[in-house]
Amino acid sequence: MSLKKVYLLLCLMIFSFGLKASSILVYMDEDQKNHLKAYGIAYWSIQQKAGVSWLLNYRGGSFLLEYHKNIEDECKTRGVSYQILPDGKVTAILNEISDPEVNMEMVKLEKSPKIAVYSPKSKLPWDDAVTMVLRYAEIPYDVVYDDEVLKDKLSGYDWLHLHHEDFTGQYGRFWSSFRNASWYREDVKNQEATAKRNGFTKVSEMKLAVAKRMKEFCAGGGFLFAMCSATDSYDIALSAEGVDICETMFDGDGADPQAQSKIDYNKTFAFKNFKLDINPNNYEFSDIDVTQTRTLIQSNDFFTLFDFSAKWDLVPAMLTQNHEKVIKGFMGQTTAFRKSLVKPNITVLGENKGSEEVRYLNGEIGKGQFTFYGGHDPEDYQHAVGDPPTDLNLHPNSPGYRLILNNVLFPAAKKKPQKT
Repeated sequence: MSLKKVYLLLCLMIFSFGLKASSILVYMDEDQKNHLKAYGIAYWSIQQKAGVSWLLNYRGGSFLLEYHKNIEDECKTRGVSYQILPDGKVTAILNEISDPEVNMEMVKLEKSPKIAVYSPKSKLPWDDAVTMVLRYAEIPYDVVYDDEVLKDKLSGYDWLHLHHEDFTGQYGRFWSSFRNASWYREDVKNQEATAKRNGFTKVSEMKLAVAKRMKEFCAGGGFLFAMCSATDSYDIALSAEGVDICETMFDGDGADPQAQSKIDYNKTFAFKNFKLDINPNNYEFSDIDVTQTRTLIQSNDFFTLFDFSAKWDLVPAMLTQNHEKVIKGFMGQTTAFRKSLVKPNITVLGENKGSEEVRYLNGEIGKGQFTFYGGHDPEDYQHAVGDPPTDLNLHPNSPGYRLILNNVLFPAAKKKPQKT
């Protein structure tokens, strides 16, 4: 073979390799082997300053990554399915997405959000779905609690998750069943010490102050995500500012008998017109949660994600990306929200059709966004105190956990989209 032919062959090989190695498509439909770790790949790629785009409604909400060998190697290491696409194929996909008749959109992800998880430092006998999936997806986060929030440490973060928490100062209403348990007594001791250290006479007063700092964080442009009891107890605490809703065993004096009439629903994020449950023996804070009155059982407990326009309703479209639209339900201290008590300005993302239960919602506060997600663990239908944590290696394609990770990537968008 002549030297010229060898040279031409080498040029052709180099050119062909360049075509093949232009982009990596991490597809997110039913063919993906590990949906949860795919989010970690997207987050890690953003950290590496590689170009990352979220292809809304394309193959389950896929990620298009600028080709780098280390990203391909990372996909292989983490067991994430992918394709290497030549420029021509990428162009064809983007043309398909840009068609105004197609419900798809491309969103650039350019900033890896700095994540904080509001969680006690002491070990309590339950696990948190968000921290479990962050660890599994290999997405870094910091743990903060009352001391850090009250010292204005939230300003250094983009995204805040509220761990299973009671913001009313009633210790999750575990008093009736667990008041003699060592973990409960230790938690009360730690909470009271923290309140005293920060200049509060009651834990409920400290929790209110913390909730108000979180509201400021969100209003200033932050993203807040809460699950289980951290949803309704948060709004209840805000609404009860200046009102004693805690009985003697929680704060040393009785609740205000006129508390219900003094609730201010204008201060809440998502809920209106709810009725408090003052009875300290009840494992419930109000009638926002439907756990005690619902008739659904595991075999028929499913909720449906709504369809949104990817081109015009970017926020809800991003938050509902999934390879499944019907999600199996799961319970928690707060399982789902009574639909009649959800404010009219809130976007309902998923609900139990026919049962008036909202499972997943989003709203705006000032310049920021918040999402409330009912239930405790998407892959453990009725998680009890003391149960072992879920092994996500057994659930790498969990659509319920995908909803959490949609929220984690949400603030990475180049432009914070607004509702239309």
